[in-house]
Amino acid sequence: MDSSLKTRLESLINSSPVFIFMKGNRLMPQCGFSNNVVQILNALGVPFESFDVLSDAEIRQAIKEFSDWPTIPQVYVKGEFLGGSDIMIEMYNSGELREKLDIALAS
Repeated sequence: MDSSLKTRLESLINSSPVFIFMKGNRLMPQCGFSNNVVQILNALGVPFESFDVLSDAEIRQAIKEFSDWPTIPQVYVKGEFLGGSDIMIEMYNSGELREKLDIALAS
């Protein structure tokens, strides 16, 4: 991955404390997995920003390489890769997600 693309990804990730690379956007997710993540964050009342990977094939492929994670959506908290839909569901159900987000967003 070239440095300008890496810089672009880092800039997107750092533009918000909670950032999602997803299919579609927060108002109209374009896949069930992206919708799961949006619904979880909305249920927790967590503000977030997102990027629609369907609008940019280069970003869609590069983020998979950047995170070493093969699927979309990808959730970042304070610049750190947290996971995808399955991990978010698991963390939400256990209460771990609320705790992690409360700590991250308080700092």
